Amino acid sequence: MSQGSAAHTHEVALASGDTVILSWAGATDTGRRRESNQDSLLAEFPLFVVADGMGGHAGGEIASQRTIARLQEAVGAGEVSPATIESALLAAVQDITSHPDTTDEGTGTTLTGVFFTVIDDDAHWVSLNIGDSRVYLLRDGALSQVTTDHSVVQELITAGRLSPEEAEGHPYSNVITRAVGVSEALPPDYREFAVHDGDRFVICSDGLTKELTDYGIQHFLGLNPTPDAAVDAMLGAALENGGRDNVTIIVVDVRRIPAGSDSSSTAPIPVD
Repeated sequence: MSQGSAAHTHEVALASGDTVILSWAGATDTGRRRESNQDSLLAEFPLFVVADGMGGHAGGEIASQRTIARLQEAVGAGEVSPATIESALLAAVQDITSHPDTTDEGTGTTLTGVFFTVIDDDAHWVSLNIGDSRVYLLRDGALSQVTTDHSVVQELITAGRLSPEEAEGHPYSNVITRAVGVSEALPPDYREFAVHDGDRFVICSDGLTKELTDYGIQHFLGLNPTPDAAVDAMLGAALENGGRDNVTIIVVDVRRIPAGSDSSSTAPIPVD
């Protein structure tokens, strides 16, 4: 079953006088082939993340849920940074390890997303990634994958032993090389970049990318100008294309209004 994609907004006033308005929506669905949903998500300013659990019985569901719960505690405490994220992940690993349903060493979860932060009085995004869930960025009409998969197939592509086209349907396409779980507590990969007006992020589990190409993702972003409509459209397309896995999507839209600009001509956006 789906968890809905209601839209939310948050406004940030910067020291420069610029105003950043973030709008976002997220949804998760079991899909059409799986009996349970092992994906989890957190879309709460300033952190937007997706976790895709793996492991027998209820292990994957527990792994993703505990990881998201620990990160939500960090958001509630008022500070999101690499240090607080890694502290939350260590606590999540302890939760996963001690849970009676996660004795299998294969139990764990991916984690990917972005958080908003202010560095030297200016706004920045920081992406984080463990595993093969992905962050995409649509900027100036071009879609790019922000994160790099931690997977056997990606290592083969990087080594020049496999083309991206050959990677489609590869027998090791589901084998990841890093996870948050019983056997591993490595920090995520981080990437920092500027906050630009008009940016749109898609944060998703591989249940989306198994069913939609990058072109398909960009297509649905182009057709749907609001984050909730974009999430619903991509989720519907993924299910229609087979829904072979759990599907989780967050879309975050960015407006950056320069200091002194007259924004009265734009439609008002309700702010949480």
